[in-house]
Amino acid sequence: MNVHKLIAVWYFLIIFISAHAQFFPAKKYPQNYFQWPVIAKHALAANFGELRPNHFHMGLDCKTDQRENVPVVAAADGYIAKVKIESFGFGRCIYINHPNGLTTLYAHLNEFYPALEKYITTQQYQLQSWKIFIDIPEGLFTVKKGQEIAYSGNTGGSQGPHTHFEIRDTKTDKVLNPLLFGFPIADNIPPDILRLAVYDRCISTYEQTPKFYPIKKINGVYITTPAVLVYNTDRVSFAITAYDRYTGSTNKNGIYQAVLSDDEIPVIGFQMDSISYDETRYLNAHIDYKLRSTGGPFVQHLSRLPGYTRGIYKEAAGDGVIDLENDKVHQIKIEVKDANGNMSVLKFGIKRGAEQEKQSAADTTLTHQQKEFHPGFINIFENEKLHFFLPEISLYDSFRFKYNEIIPAAGFPVYQIHNTTVPLQTMFSVKIKDTTATHPDKMVMHRFANNKNDYARAKYENGWYKASFREFGNFQLLEDTIPPTITPIGYREGMHAGKLNRLAFVITDNTEELVNFTALLDGKWLRFSNDKGKTFIYKFDEHCLPGKHELKISVADCVGNTTEKIYHFTR
Repeated sequence: MNVHKLIAVWYFLIIFISAHAQFFPAKKYPQNYFQWPVIAKHALAANFGELRPNHFHMGLDCKTDQRENVPVVAAADGYIAKVKIESFGFGRCIYINHPNGLTTLYAHLNEFYPALEKYITTQQYQLQSWKIFIDIPEGLFTVKKGQEIAYSGNTGGSQGPHTHFEIRDTKTDKVLNPLLFGFPIADNIPPDILRLAVYDRCISTYEQTPKFYPIKKINGVYITTPAVLVYNTDRVSFAITAYDRYTGSTNKNGIYQAVLSDDEIPVIGFQMDSISYDETRYLNAHIDYKLRSTGGPFVQHLSRLPGYTRGIYKEAAGDGVIDLENDKVHQIKIEVKDANGNMSVLKFGIKRGAEQEKQSAADTTLTHQQKEFHPGFINIFENEKLHFFLPEISLYDSFRFKYNEIIPAAGFPVYQIHNTTVPLQTMFSVKIKDTTATHPDKMVMHRFANNKNDYARAKYENGWYKASFREFGNFQLLEDTIPPTITPIGYREGMHAGKLNRLAFVITDNTEELVNFTALLDGKWLRFSNDKGKTFIYKFDEHCLPGKHELKISVADCVGNTTEKIYHFTR
């Protein structure tokens, strides 16, 4: 055997061995170190890596028997390291550091356990802020495994009673998949694969609708109809819709991993583990965002878009885009697993059909303006009325930019900056020129699209008003001279409040952007909560003693319009 043949044989053996080795290395996380964090039936409302608007779900949603105030316990020995309280997001949340280098997080809580609740209340009054995110000195609140630390709730961004639970690497703050730590969630059901989408990768994923092929399960393997797909392009990629279920549950949870192979050679795979909150918005590069934003299903790419710097993907033989050369039939295999190792397989063939003439940018008539934007570059648009630029890490795929201007019957012009089918990773700044405003210090920029409204204060710079946003859409300047309104709930001026257990106020503003709420009781700061950003609530406690009182409420919007009201009551 000559040297060239020997090299070829060795190369084939290496490829063969690598193809049949485990694509993702086995995890070495501690097993049974952590206990279930709520005193309730071990059940999940959601798992790690589920697909959510603009983010991956970053933990387990532990059911609490559909009720609040279920005891929440420390999953292992450690100390309370941080506490966060916010209107949305985690709501009321505890972080516990453990001696093995991991951190657990417990969110959407109601009351903390008494000693911690008292400490946090003191901190809020010292900082004069209900919303906090504070570090707690090591050793101040040590906890034992199974020790009660709080009661479950529905605070923050929660849509129903449950406890959100995470495990993080303390040093890196990467969030790990808790189902890899040996929790007692029985699962012997392989994932369900619902649909296959195929893309022409000679053009942008944002400028096409994928072709869907029906699939069915025969003898334990999913196949397409027809068995060999014929696609009229040189380059294709694939995406799937798949769900996982665990034993005894009908919940459609997220899958753990998927691996794409071409002729038995692994090409690319993704795995839902070790994701930071800085990376979670890259979900918009992992799914077909255009499809989803226009009412279609979630589909998960088995290819990496050009502007996605790897993240959850592992590449072995390319980025997942398959070259269809000659008349060769490529045998494609997609293996889908859950965190327990249960696997489903989809198999099909694909080959190139008759090539179609590609549509050039000049063939498409767009409104008013057109240019191509690319990931990895700073993309700029400017004319005499509008300027904006996208940082180089903003885009995931190329697209042809669309722009238009509308002059309404009343008010400032509306500028259509592309549309909401193209997602952005980063904030970008928008400048609109105007010299007609009578109150330059009261200008707001309004972004609106698909019944969603965003407002930001517009800073004046040499005839231009500047603000930052994270989505395309319609942009318009507003002159805001209207102060917020304060409406008491269940209270009237001068009343005897002995039968009340709380004071509540609803604050509304035409721009929906409040920057300040301050309550002073007899001249001293008083803590009002603001869960879910709706109603400001004070529950009577030791900070309001019996007697006559004066309560002063002050609120301000994003351009400084302020409303103050004074109320009197007796306890």
